Amino acid sequence: MPNSVFTTFLSDLRAPVERDPAADGWLDVVLSYPGFHAITVHRVVHVMWRARVPLLPRFIAEIAHRLTGIDIHPGATIGRGFFIDHGTGVVIGSTAIVGDNVTLYQGVTLGGTSLAHTKRHPTLGNNVTVGSGAAVLGDISIGDNVKIGANSVVVKDVPPNSTVVGIPGRVVLQDGKPVSAPNARPHVDLPDPNAPLLAALAERIEKLEERLTEIEKARDVSKAL
Repeated sequence: MPNSVFTTFLSDLRAPVERDPAADGWLDVVLSYPGFHAITVHRVVHVMWRARVPLLPRFIAEIAHRLTGIDIHPGATIGRGFFIDHGTGVVIGSTAIVGDNVTLYQGVTLGGTSLAHTKRHPTLGNNVTVGSGAAVLGDISIGDNVKIGANSVVVKDVPPNSTVVGIPGRVVLQDGKPVSAPNARPHVDLPDPNAPLLAALAERIEKLEERLTEIEKARDVSKAL
């Protein structure tokens, strides 16, 4: 068990050094990286949480939250080699499960969509990268080697080896190949209500410009006479 804890600590320490070009060695990470501080504290409070220690895990987690700007619930299960880059605003819910070698950027939310006392947060596989401001919501599964674009909102399962972008998030690459948009689904993929208005406005402007041109030509003819 001690060897496993030490191995996990080293994996978390190596992650910023290997994945962040700005990291100036392991001492820089230890002293200056709030993401490393947050995950290190979480490793401790998660053990306490599983041991059903009352109040203290949440209290310590809240102190870490205030110091780092990263909110990780003690109940969240997080694998080795976890890296939060510029972590301010990251939120990880209590039933979230995160695999090995996962990278989150600032403002990421692994959130829930239910008030029930069940598994209500996402499960992320290994080698997943979640871009800045993205939200992964609900009891969904994100496969291994998935990349989620910045500010995407993911609310359904994502297969392995995929790239997801958009609101709501959709797969645009899978196994390195582009994925075409699915056929429209009634009541789900609704049309943009502003599109007809913009089209009508553009048509109206075009007609007004044509009419203005005609008036200017007629005025020029009148002056010539």
